[in-house]
This record gives sequence, C-alpha cells and structure tokens, in this order.
Amino acid sequence: MPATPQTRASLWQIFGVFSKIGAFTIGGGYAMIPLIEREMLKRNWISSNEIDDVVVLAQSAPGLLAVNMAIFAGYKIRGIKGSIAATIGAVLPSFIMILLIAMFFTAFKENPIVTRIFQGLRPVAIALILVPAVNMAMKSRTKWWAWVITAATVVAVAFLKVSAIWIILAVLVCSLGIALIREGQRR
Repeated sequence: MPATPQTRASLWQIFGVFSKIGAFTIGGGYAMIPLIEREMLKRNWISSNEIDDVVVLAQSAPGLLAVNMAIFAGYKIRGIKGSIAATIGAVLPSFIMILLIAMFFTAFKENPIVTRIFQGLRPVAIALILVPAVNMAMKSRTKWWAWVITAATVVAVAFLKVSAIWIILAVLVCSLGIALIREGQRR
C-alpha cells in the first residue's frame, strides 16, 4: 500500500534519494539496507515495521536485493510510479560508474594508489553488510540454535571454503527433517 498523502513524496524526491543511496553504497544490496532505512524513516515515508517487511520481501523475491529493495520501498511510498523512480534511481549511478570504470580502469588497474583504494574499501563494505544482519538478528529475538547455524555457516564459507550451495541444501534437508519429525509427533 502506498504511503499516506501527508508523507507522500514526489517522484523526483524518490529518484534523488535512491540515486544517492545507489551512488554511495559499496558492498551490494545488504549494504543498502541501513541507508534505505535511515532515509525512509528520516522522511517519514515508511515506518520501521514496513522497512522490515520490505527487507523480507526483497530477500524472498528473485533478483538483486538492491533492486528488489528499491522496487518494494518505492511501491510503499508512491505505488508503481514510485517503484519505477526508486529502481531507476538505485541502478543508474552504479550503471554509470561501471560504464566509466570499464572505459578507463584498464589504464589504471595496476596503479598502486587504485589498488590501495580498493583494499581500503573492503572493510567498509564488510561493515555495511554486517550491520543490517546484526540489527535484523537482534530484532527477531532469534533462538540460540539460529546463532549456531549462522556462526557455523560463516566459518564453513569463510575459512573452510565450503560452497554456500551445499550449506543451503544441508539446512534445507535438516529443516525438512525436523518439520516432518515434529509433524509426526503431533499425530
């Protein structure tokens, strides 16, 4: 449902906010979550609960998280037109940057200053991804076993180089098994 008239934003405002988010977010869709949340709450465009709904919907829909976030947040603010404005705003800066990088980066890719810049951006990108993950976990009152699964997944992927696909399949099989056991106990 689009936002109420008293919090209604113009399409240019939506485009501008999502352009700013798209231009200054390094690290992908998860890094956008705290920026989108702050901008939406600051302008009273979306409530805190609606932000959580947008994140869940964006994660469950196929496609890029950043694009899905823009689509759902824009829709909450101004319907389909807001969705289009937010999506174009979120994608356009990255598209222009990648185009420029593709045109000029080959001349500078071996430059030590450029290499150091990208090395300096890595920790920032990691922090921007971890902050929304921790915030969501704290809000959800997650059970202890969910934290164990999270920690085991981080260790398996980061240090043991296990493919995320195998982890997803293993958790899916275990979850299905637990659900079937619980269903059998209810009968």
